[in-house]
Amino acid sequence: MSIDLQHVINSPIAVSLVSFLGRVIPPGVGYPVCDLIADWVATRRDSNVVQAVRVNQWVVHGANLEKEALDQAVWKTFHNNARNLYDLYHYLQSPEATQRIISLDSAVRGLVEQPEFGDRGLVILGLHLSNFDLALQYMFRQGFKPMILTIPDPQGGRRVEYEMRRRTGMNLVPASVSALRQAVKHLERGGMLLTGMDRPVPNRKYCPGFFGRAASLPTYYIYLASKARVPVVIMAAIQQADGMYHVMASEPIEMEDYPENRTQILQNAEKVLRRAEDFIQLAPEQWNMFLPVWPDVLEKMPG
Repeated sequence: MSIDLQHVINSPIAVSLVSFLGRVIPPGVGYPVCDLIADWVATRRDSNVVQAVRVNQWVVHGANLEKEALDQAVWKTFHNNARNLYDLYHYLQSPEATQRIISLDSAVRGLVEQPEFGDRGLVILGLHLSNFDLALQYMFRQGFKPMILTIPDPQGGRRVEYEMRRRTGMNLVPASVSALRQAVKHLERGGMLLTGMDRPVPNRKYCPGFFGRAASLPTYYIYLASKARVPVVIMAAIQQADGMYHVMASEPIEMEDYPENRTQILQNAEKVLRRAEDFIQLAPEQWNMFLPVWPDVLEKMPG
């Protein structure tokens, strides 16, 4: 019987515990504790969350990793994520300290300094790379003002995180039909919209190609950008060798028109996802995606 580690990790108790540890334990103690927890999680091979990471890491590494190399990639992923979570809660209480570990590239700096409403709207897509959440909190304190489209009705640990973000003043709007209409109007007024792009969803009508395979990923952001006639930018954070989280953004990606709606959605989504692949390939073990993006791949992987 598989262990439902996804449920355990996403519980309010677990998130609250991580938050407490991050606030009260210094890094010299906090990082080794994180490493021990990550070691334990990574060895739970039959758990749903470890299986999901194995699938995702195998595909982004070209679907050619042998068992030992895949085990190592999975281990690194959990270690990176554990330290990311520690840093998130440790540095949230100290904006001055956060500034010393966050570096914004010129494109991101331009978005942070952009007024709430400009000449043309923009859809910004965040990747679950490294410590994007900490970077986002920092950018909001610097004046970043997008509307944020979130998952609907967050539960468990996601609710704890939602409330944490809401208290910082973020303009959070849970996804719904009415929220999508609101988002289009916001974009048409020249506003920025931030949403995720790589969290898989079940029973997809469209499954765009991602790393050469049909992926269970959302495409609603293509509808929003096409409807409002605005470009898309991908934003990601990557921890580099200097220990800092470097936040970067892609060039604006314009939506193209096609005669058929299905072609329009898939072609534009795959153009955007190809740019997302570039970011993930910079640091694949920092891709913190713990749901299977390619659920049909599990039986094809090395034991």
